[in-house]
Amino acid sequence: MGMTDPRLAELADIIDGKGHGQYGLSDINQRQHALQAALLAEQQRESAALITAALLHDIGHMVHDLGENPAEAGIDDKHEELGHAWLLGWFGPEVTEPVRLHVAAKRYLCGTDTSYFGQLSKDSVLSLALQGGPMSAEEIAAFEALPGHREAVRLRRWDEGAKVKGLPTPEFAHFAPYVAACLKPVA
Repeated sequence: MGMTDPRLAELADIIDGKGHGQYGLSDINQRQHALQAALLAEQQRESAALITAALLHDIGHMVHDLGENPAEAGIDDKHEELGHAWLLGWFGPEVTEPVRLHVAAKRYLCGTDTSYFGQLSKDSVLSLALQGGPMSAEEIAAFEALPGHREAVRLRRWDEGAKVKGLPTPEFAHFAPYVAACLKPVA
């Protein structure tokens, strides 16, 4: 384990290598967005699992081939499902569930917090429609019954906050110990 785990190098390669695609319609790239989200989680003294989830929540965008802003083309890239599936082999539910639920958490917040919609970026508004719009009362109740839903809502708020152009952040290596602590043992 530790920094010698090849999985850490692979994650670093994805974030640093494939993270240069534009992040939706904002002025930052995927790498900056991932590092900013992880930094926000760390600043709130969250668990290693939630810091890891924040860092990797959009990995689905970096491992698909749908281009930089599929929402603008009217495509829901289902990046939360792709990312969840990709991470399942390496991490437990404390990391993978907030990733899987972070899009649902946006719909949840739009259905429960009247001020939240106004905080959404232009591309988040576009993708919200593709993802089903704000949750209905029935959907809200079902979401609140899911394990990990509170963590997903916290992750979602960092996701919205992690879109600051030019914000200095630590490199992937700074967050690697949190990620390493969450990796499943190699079978």
